[in-house]
Amino acid sequence: MTRQTGSVVFDKRRKTWNFLWRENGQRRPKLLGTVSELRTKTEARRAAETLRRTLQQESVRQNAPTVRSLINSYRVEKMPERMSTRRGYDGWLNNYILPKWGDSELTKLQARPVEIWLDSLTLAPKSKVHIRGLLHVLWDFAMWSGDIPTARNPMELVNVKNASHRVRKTRSLTVEQFQLLLEAVGNDACWRTILLLAVSFGLRISEVLGLKWKDVDWLGKTISIERGVVKQIVDDVKSSCSARTMVCADELLDVLKHWRQTTQFSQAEDWVFASAYKLGRQPLSYTFVWENLGNAAVKAGIGHVSSHTFRHTHRSWLDSVGTPVGVQQKLMRHADIRTTMNIYGDAATADMRKAHEKVVRLALPQ
Repeated sequence: MTRQTGSVVFDKRRKTWNFLWRENGQRRPKLLGTVSELRTKTEARRAAETLRRTLQQESVRQNAPTVRSLINSYRVEKMPERMSTRRGYDGWLNNYILPKWGDSELTKLQARPVEIWLDSLTLAPKSKVHIRGLLHVLWDFAMWSGDIPTARNPMELVNVKNASHRVRKTRSLTVEQFQLLLEAVGNDACWRTILLLAVSFGLRISEVLGLKWKDVDWLGKTISIERGVVKQIVDDVKSSCSARTMVCADELLDVLKHWRQTTQFSQAEDWVFASAYKLGRQPLSYTFVWENLGNAAVKAGIGHVSSHTFRHTHRSWLDSVGTPVGVQQKLMRHADIRTTMNIYGDAATADMRKAHEKVVRLALPQ
């Protein structure tokens, strides 16, 4: 059903103000009031606004797509290309949004029912925020595609309880704790190199596993972060700022050289941490990394250590060696300095190398 916005017309014969609009090609009238009730056209227009909004809401309701059909269109036209992001979106859509709202019209996803539903879910506040964010994206997509008129996104009104509070405090390792972790892996050159790279550059584990030997510039003393590997799928790094060539300390290059001389997969196109089980065609798996890291942490007696702990540790160690915040932003490869410390700044390559070398010396056994 299609409607125009309509117009206010004065009937001279009956002395009445009327609202006229077209619906499916036919003209529809509605009495607003007599000239004694509405003395001017301005008053008549004000009276027509309520009726116009009602007609528009009815039109939206009758033309609104179902959530399922909207999601199908979104997956084709606007779904993010990064594989790990798509996987995350699909998880929220398939496990929560579609089972609850799939057969509902999009207009049923209003602030109050959505907030009540989110409150009933036995999920962490951060997970609920992710779901609310995805619903916000779907509403934006519906307005972008013209399925509904452009208006305020109702998901902006949805509040998630305790969303501003962290469920689990992020952890950073002390230098002593990291040394205990190195001792726990012993003389395993592969694991020592993984741990030293992760803490010295603050790399995400997907970026560690995505390294190839061709990414190491031995003469230029740099390492290029160009890709990530998530569940054995090669993908782009998290953001454009994450893809960067990083200066590399001489001591860390020595560690890499030792590992390259040890591994059987040492060609330029080989993964730095290739899986022998996969004959070098793929890097080590996430599961393998998590299990071995957990075992090493238990052996070291330092409690739970996740792969992302090293990124937080890198940030803490940069602080401890007096690194300016602008340098920290560059070394952490953050797009926005507010992610680093909410202070603006910049850094020269020489400053970045100096700060990086200090962190490497903290990581390496004395």
